[in-house]
Amino acid sequence: MKKAIPNRRSRACPGFVVAALRGGSGKTIFSVGIIAALRRRGLPIAPFKKGPDYIDAGWLALAAGRPCYNLDTFLVDDANTRASYDTHTRNIEIAQGDLGHTDLATANLAIIEGNRGLYDCIDLEGRTSTAELAKLLDLPLLLCIDGTKTTRTMAAVVAGCIQFDPELKLAGVFLNRVAGPRHEGILRSSIEHYCGVPVLGAVPKLRQQGFPERHMGLVPTPEHKWAQPAIDQIADIAEKYLDLERITQLALDNAPDQDDKEKDAPGRLTVVGGRSAAAEATQPVEILSEPPTIAVLRDAAFQFYYPENLEALKSAGARLTFCSPLKDDALPPCQAVYIGGGFPETHAGELAAAEEFRHRLKTLADEGLPIYAECGGLMYLGEGLQLEGKTHEMCGILPAVFGFSRRPQGHGYTIVKVARKNPFYAVGSEIKGHEFHYSSVIEWRGQTEDLAFEMVRGKGIYAGWDGLCHRNVLATYTHIHATGTPQWAPALVRLACGTSNKGGAGAT
Repeated sequence: MKKAIPNRRSRACPGFVVAALRGGSGKTIFSVGIIAALRRRGLPIAPFKKGPDYIDAGWLALAAGRPCYNLDTFLVDDANTRASYDTHTRNIEIAQGDLGHTDLATANLAIIEGNRGLYDCIDLEGRTSTAELAKLLDLPLLLCIDGTKTTRTMAAVVAGCIQFDPELKLAGVFLNRVAGPRHEGILRSSIEHYCGVPVLGAVPKLRQQGFPERHMGLVPTPEHKWAQPAIDQIADIAEKYLDLERITQLALDNAPDQDDKEKDAPGRLTVVGGRSAAAEATQPVEILSEPPTIAVLRDAAFQFYYPENLEALKSAGARLTFCSPLKDDALPPCQAVYIGGGFPETHAGELAAAEEFRHRLKTLADEGLPIYAECGGLMYLGEGLQLEGKTHEMCGILPAVFGFSRRPQGHGYTIVKVARKNPFYAVGSEIKGHEFHYSSVIEWRGQTEDLAFEMVRGKGIYAGWDGLCHRNVLATYTHIHATGTPQWAPALVRLACGTSNKGGAGAT
């Protein structure tokens, strides 16, 4: 039996969800194109990505000119998911440095890109599927269809999607990779006749595509200089082949009355340690003197950060400073360090050459500087990265050398049980996250007692364990979302305050 979703009007502005029958059908291309094209027309757009994803979210953010937030009902409960949508479609502040400017604006339209297939999920009931998210937010859904080598049969597929869950508002269809006008005409007439939903545009097979694929996703925007030209190219495609006026009007037609919005809208999301005002909010950490500074490594090697995680640290009382071992000679003065995921293997030589940065970070870690690292950050803190028979020296804080495979070594949602003492999480607690890595430990010189997380679901670092500890360092393959793991940000800030009381770290 399907999960019952309350019939409530939860959105602060009209919007829609872009879904597909499978991955690779064009969801990101359509979502980015529509966002960029409507932004050209002066319409403020709030972008969202369904599921645990950094790369697609980066493209959506670039197209919209504002941060893209992830909505994931596995990592975050329903109330906080609704509250996140409500908050981030109202007054959206763009922090200086995130996208080059500061602004405060209210979105007129929200666009959520789904993930994988419309009903795909990790359980039989489909509780965390794109379809269930659309129902939870009471939003219409637009379906991308790859029309390659099919015609009338696709009407049966769309009809099946509608009948599979009649509660879903499947409001329109996009056609992708159509072979020509005749092919488009048959697809369009068949779907509209048999399914009763409009076809809102048809994109032909394109010889050139501005988005090369890698690592089962799209190339991260910081990795090349032609990101904005690629956005412009996709916006041109959307202008040419999609009915943008009808798409916008469809979202407006499905908007609730003003009375419904005021009556049924959930509490605003106040990111205080990652929780919403609708829940019992975690209070900010008590700061006795100056706010502690947390250094965030952010560059082409380390680029995977949820906006909510950074906002949660600031809400808990921290001041953030951004730095890069690829650009900076040394770690700036700070009381803690946060290193997110990314692709350090593509910059292994440069990271190894930045000896002063690496050595200073190791010295401070050995002295007790709090460091939280995820995936790419975990690899950077290890002894080395082995690529094509050559080992590139890393920080040497953690007793592991990492190698790489052509196939993912860990991929999907994780559940970890905190089984051993560590600087951040209470023993006995359970954490939900996700992992996606091609790397694995090829040389292990540590002790299993140094690993704090027992894997309930997922691969982890070594022998079914994750969460490698060294003094106040915790490094893990599991990425967490601060809204779903509200204890994380206050823990890092408290540790930073302890370092601050000892005189700070990182100063020359």
